[in-house]
Amino acid sequence: MSERLQPGDTAPAFTLQDADGNEVSLADHEGRKVIVYFYPAALTPGCTKQACDFTDNLDVLAGAGYDVLGISPDTPEKLAKFRDTESLKVTLLADPDKQVLDAYGAFGEKKNYGKTYQGVIRSTIVVDEHGKVERALYNVRATGHVAKIIKDLNI
Repeated sequence: MSERLQPGDTAPAFTLQDADGNEVSLADHEGRKVIVYFYPAALTPGCTKQACDFTDNLDVLAGAGYDVLGISPDTPEKLAKFRDTESLKVTLLADPDKQVLDAYGAFGEKKNYGKTYQGVIRSTIVVDEHGKVERALYNVRATGHVAKIIKDLNI
């Protein structure tokens, strides 16, 4: 399991493909705050709820100076289907090699129904406009998480 990020750490740089196959880098958002959230799989109930919550609150977050990037191990094609099926406005990025998930501490050991396995740890990292980790939240819930972020960030 990779190390979890802590406030003050430099956010690991990345470049991934979005749902349309375009490259998106964390560096593209320099000068703006970024909420990077990691989720297990597109088109699943919890991940759909979380992505819809971010989409529903995107104007509020953007108005407060935050961009939102959702990262999963899905392919760009699956992300495009997810975006189109659910009318998502959040930028979804594909990390099929799990390198970014690992760099952010969002991939590792999980337990479910008494079984231990390796998987995506639902996580949210808030990166400030200078590329430093402002908040690192791990094992977050899919439901109600966006409202908690908005409250915690005083938006």
